Amino acid sequence: MKDSTGCSVIIVIGERVEPDIVGLHQAYRQALAGLDGEIEFVYVLDGPRPEVSDRLGRLIEQGEPVRIVELSRWFGEAAALDAGLGIARHECILTLPAYHQVDPAGLPRLLEALDSADMVICRRWPRHDSLWNRIQTRLFRMLVRWTTGERLDDLGCGARAFRKSIMKEISLYGEQHRFLPLLARQRGFRVVQVDLPQSRREQRLRVYAPGVYLRRLLDLLTVFFLSRFTRKPLRFFGLIGSGMMALGLLILVYLAGERLFGGVPLADRPALLLGALFLVLGVQSFALGLIGELIIFTHAGSVREYTVDRIITGDDEIECKPGEDTVVALRNHLGCEKSAPS
Repeated sequence: MKDSTGCSVIIVIGERVEPDIVGLHQAYRQALAGLDGEIEFVYVLDGPRPEVSDRLGRLIEQGEPVRIVELSRWFGEAAALDAGLGIARHECILTLPAYHQVDPAGLPRLLEALDSADMVICRRWPRHDSLWNRIQTRLFRMLVRWTTGERLDDLGCGARAFRKSIMKEISLYGEQHRFLPLLARQRGFRVVQVDLPQSRREQRLRVYAPGVYLRRLLDLLTVFFLSRFTRKPLRFFGLIGSGMMALGLLILVYLAGERLFGGVPLADRPALLLGALFLVLGVQSFALGLIGELIIFTHAGSVREYTVDRIITGDDEIECKPGEDTVVALRNHLGCEKSAPS
């Protein structure tokens, strides 16, 4: 672990929580006890959970390095994670689920892998899950790979390690916390996977309501748009608009040909309305893309589309921290932060 000053462990208490939260804390604490530096635990309660708050409060009374953030109501895990990051003391962040998901003994490997990456995510392997749960995970992985082109095998696992500074480049909202590795990789950060054994206590069959699957799909489509078309909206809306305009024009040309050469009247022809509709929708979609391009162009000066890994000069090379401005890194390296002589 590069940052020997310590690590902040953030655990969001959401819909699913281990009944013996104290026992889970002790398992996490014991697994991380051998690491250098201070280990602090930040528990974020996503909504009022008085029974969990009381149990965690006893840990504070016992002298455990625990801090508790209680949100006034349910805001979602992304907002809860952001609240935990706001009070985390250390640059190294480790997020863990509030229930048994991975074997705690393997957690130090996540932090060790952070030496050569900006974010380390966990893949539960070997799996001890039910067949239905594994099928869901595989289908979701295939869908992610098909829509984004990225191969990340277990986005549903909550065990992740990353540098706090990369969150300066990524804005989380809604339920996009699951896709944080995708967003980080899209911004140019180095994201790697580490295999950790799945906890044998995670045997519960996970069957969700249809609305949950629909929301996950919509969130994935949102990430797909953000990762590919945020800086070039005209390519997205222009492609849709061009297709609609081409289809509308094709229908109208066909109808005009029938009218001119076949003598077929245009009155009471639903195809005429359909062609005009496609043409109008195509123009509107194209206009939306142009408006988006104007907005991007207006703010282009304040938007950085890249992340610098290092700067190589004639004498040596400068390693840039995730989220650090390139000019600031170069000035700090050259000593330009020192005041000029009077």
